[in-house]
Amino acid sequence: MLVQLLIGFILAAIVGLLGWRLGALTRGGAAGAFLIGGAVFGFGGPTWGAILAVFFASSSFFSYFRRQDKVGVAGEFAKSSRRDLGQTLANGGVAALLAIGVGIVTRESPWYPTLTLAYFGALSAATADTWATELGVLSSRPPRLITTGEVVTTGRSGAVSFLGTLASLAGGAFIGISAFILIQMASLLSTGSWFLQDWFLIPLCTLAGLLGSLFDSLLGATWQRMYYCNTCQTITEQTQHECGHPTRSIRGISWLGNDQVNFLTTVVGALSAALVGLLFL
Repeated sequence: MLVQLLIGFILAAIVGLLGWRLGALTRGGAAGAFLIGGAVFGFGGPTWGAILAVFFASSSFFSYFRRQDKVGVAGEFAKSSRRDLGQTLANGGVAALLAIGVGIVTRESPWYPTLTLAYFGALSAATADTWATELGVLSSRPPRLITTGEVVTTGRSGAVSFLGTLASLAGGAFIGISAFILIQMASLLSTGSWFLQDWFLIPLCTLAGLLGSLFDSLLGATWQRMYYCNTCQTITEQTQHECGHPTRSIRGISWLGNDQVNFLTTVVGALSAALVGLLFL
């Protein structure tokens, strides 16, 4: 275990440094990637680490995909394409905690399959939400609030679109397919045979991703804190608007910002996958 932990943190340090040098992570984000990646690989093992890498690579790709088309489209709500410490922990914190849980109970525990499904569900939700956000803003049709159906500004928290929903489904399915393929590779290397019983991971991760993404939108439309700029007369997530003037709180729970919503989104994804997965275990 100690050797695997050491290898895990070395690999995580390399990934974090590479992400920082490529501009995908801030220094804080690189530190978060180091902590999360090291814990996931060290306690969860190579397959868990590979799934985390798949999430990070795909999310970074779509953050830069058609970047120029996104400039100015959702300025009041857009997040930086460089992930900071808060964003990194929000998306990967639950995954790291589940990996530590596996390190505590060990892989021989009857809890291991459930923890594994929860891990896949957490990353499915994070991926689905990221893909929905990054691709949804490119929709030619304006989004609507998930609660009332009101047409709102592109990028507004709580807004959904047909393109964004499709992206959410694709993101969850992508993690499910990736997990299934990686498990087959690990099985072939270790036993020389396939392990096709895990086919259910594909629909399971698709469902967990969708549920997590929709929960994110629901919180964004109801309890996430939002502010209003009197000068520009616009809703924003910023305490100080880009015009330079301070904003005033208009709704939401004071501590529930975007990072906290993303963290809870992964919790929903993890719980969804673990509970529905009981039907297949």
